[in-house]
Amino acid sequence: MSGPPNEDPVPQYADVFAALGTEARLRILRLLLAAHPKGLFAGEIQAALNIPPSTLSHHLEKLRHERLVRVSRKGTFLRYTAETETLREVVEFLYAECCGRGRTTELGDVTQLCAVPPKRA
Repeated sequence: MSGPPNEDPVPQYADVFAALGTEARLRILRLLLAAHPKGLFAGEIQAALNIPPSTLSHHLEKLRHERLVRVSRKGTFLRYTAETETLREVVEFLYAECCGRGRTTELGDVTQLCAVPPKRA
């Protein structure tokens, strides 16, 4: 997702978040993450989420366009997988200035925070 140096990344990431901004697309991505790394055929996604084929095709194309899913052809079938590298970039973008303006937190630091069980009051 990185463009030329000094280019504002916000518009590009806004498009990614817009692609995730529908319930159906978010459900599709979560389903593909659950099936990672193997992925699912379009028919399997359609059956699991009960989305009409033409609507599913539209949603998958939007996710593919934003590099959130990858597609590969297996004969006459299309297999979709989550594009985890793009998702990693999105998380890094969100945490780029974590914990104060100008201070950066490594992604590993963020995942460590998530791994710590919450303290009980």
